[in-house]
Amino acid sequence: MKTLNLIGCGRVGRTLGRLWHTQGVLQVQDVLTTSAASAQAAVDFIGAGRAVNDLSAMRLADLWLIAVPDRQIHESARAMAQTLASRPPAMAFHASGALGSAVLAPLRERGWHVASAHCILSFATPATAVQQFAGTPCGLEGDAAALHELRPVFAAIGAECFDVAADKKVLYHAAAVFDTNFLPVLQALAEDLWRDSGVPPELLPRLRASLLRNAVDNVLALGPAGALTGPAARGDTALVQRQEQAVSAWDPTAGEAYRALSQLALRLAREGKLRQD
Repeated sequence: MKTLNLIGCGRVGRTLGRLWHTQGVLQVQDVLTTSAASAQAAVDFIGAGRAVNDLSAMRLADLWLIAVPDRQIHESARAMAQTLASRPPAMAFHASGALGSAVLAPLRERGWHVASAHCILSFATPATAVQQFAGTPCGLEGDAAALHELRPVFAAIGAECFDVAADKKVLYHAAAVFDTNFLPVLQALAEDLWRDSGVPPELLPRLRASLLRNAVDNVLALGPAGALTGPAARGDTALVQRQEQAVSAWDPTAGEAYRALSQLALRLAREGKLRQD
C-alpha cells in the first residue's frame, strides 16, 4: 500500500485522509499542521498517522497532500523543496479549486511530479463530508505521471474524476462558488429582508425549509431555465426596477446584487441560457 503524508489537515485533508485510511487505499503516515494539537486532532479523526511538529521530521512517502489555504501552498512547496532536497523526489498535490499545479513549481523543479485535485463538495464538516463524498466529481490537473497516480486513489473512495485545463481553473472554481458558497449568502439576505419587512421570526425556519427545498427540487426536475420564476422570469421590468430601488435604499450592496441577478434572470428567461455556445 502506498504511503501518504499530509501538510495541513483541515476539513478537506481530514475528510480525504479518513476515507483513504478506512477504505484501505493509502497508508496515512505523517501529519504536519500549524500546531501539535491540531495535528493530533487530525490524526485522531483520520484514525491513523503520526502527528509531527516539523517538516524535517516527516518520513519518506509516495504521495504528499498539501492541504493548506491557497495563499500558503506555494510557500509550503518552497519549504518542502528546500527541507527535503536530499531525499528522492515523490509526488505532491494540492486540493485548491482555483490554483493549478504550477504553484508547486519549486517541487517540480527538483524532479517531483505535481498535480492539483479539487473535489466539488461543500466540506462543511469532515464528518458530514465523509458521509457525502461518494459520487463527488473531482477535477484533476497536472503532470501525466501525477494524474496516473491520483485517478485510482480518488476513484477508490468514490470520486468521479475528470480533467481540468490549468488555464480554466479560476473559472472552474468560480462555478462552484456560485453553486454552493453564494447560496447561504442569498438565504441570509432573504431572511434579513423578511425580518425588516415584518415577517414573524418564528416563520423563518419554515420559509427557509420550504422555499429552498422547492427551488432545488424544481431545478433538479426542470433545469435552471425551467425552474426560473419571479418578476424577471415574467418580464415584469417595472417591478424589477421598483424592487431594485427599494433594496438599494435598504442596503446598497444588496441592491447591486439584486440588479445583477435580475439582469441574468431576464437573460435566462429570454434565451434559456446565460451564454451562447
